[in-house]
Amino acid sequence: MKSKTIKAVIRAKVDAWLSTIDDESVRQLAAQNVIVTGGAIASMLLKEAVNDFDVYFQTREATLAVAKYYVQRFQPSARAGIPCNIYVDDASPDRIRIVVKSAGIASEYGTSKPYEYFESRPEGESSQYVAEIMDNAGDVQEAYEETKQAATGDTADARPPYRPVFLSTNAITLSDRVQIVLRFFGEPDAIHENYDFIHCTNYWTSWDNALVLRPAALEALLARELIYVGSRYPVCSVIRLRKFIKRGWTINAGQILKAVMQISALDLTNIEVLQDQLTGVDCAYFCEVIAKLKESDPTKVNTAYLIEIIDRMF
Repeated sequence: MKSKTIKAVIRAKVDAWLSTIDDESVRQLAAQNVIVTGGAIASMLLKEAVNDFDVYFQTREATLAVAKYYVQRFQPSARAGIPCNIYVDDASPDRIRIVVKSAGIASEYGTSKPYEYFESRPEGESSQYVAEIMDNAGDVQEAYEETKQAATGDTADARPPYRPVFLSTNAITLSDRVQIVLRFFGEPDAIHENYDFIHCTNYWTSWDNALVLRPAALEALLARELIYVGSRYPVCSVIRLRKFIKRGWTINAGQILKAVMQISALDLTNIEVLQDQLTGVDCAYFCEVIAKLKESDPTKVNTAYLIEIIDRMF
């Protein structure tokens, strides 16, 4: 797809989404600060289907306004009478996050059971106890598939387009293939400091309707080669390799070693570090894993529980 066509597609997509924001002040603030970057542009350059459009904002003010707007309008279905308490935490000057009490995530389709708490048990009993609290790991898969279908499909029923269907700490997933990322904001170069592979660093900006195609990113796309440029989230990067390899991309051992070296410097037994490292990776699953681990110990990862939970959920 040619660059002018890509620019037109993104402009039309962003305008269609913005038109559904009924608060004029939020709509105008968002319109002046949108950055679209990531896999969508790469897919269009390769003439592949776009899974979703990742939207970021240039300013903290716009990020906060949009987060509050969608949290106020998000109405997850109640199941089994379980309340879903959601709010926006803006205490940190360099981060906006959504807090979903207990679960860490919220789906349009609600939650099916309350979270129980781990008691102090020997590690040898982990299998039995995990079985008790996770009656059917397939429920997570079912909820994930429902949310994925709503997020990646175009609205064809009576429900409004670009409605929030899934909320996590770091992002708001809308129907009709739009994901609003809250974890990072700022200029494109600042956002790309958190990116892992060079081919995802092309971007479009709303304030000047400009599409920027980086030579290094284009070279990687042409070769379908993964070039790891370093990331704050190397665990996420390694997990993401599966997706690219299935699509025919290649990566050399040196690129993997760079990510592994970064991982070796992390303390993944610290549950906050682990949670942060899983940003953007199969969130419906991993947020559930983190929630279960926090029930066991809010500060430290119990490896035996982690293994049992993963074996049952994946």
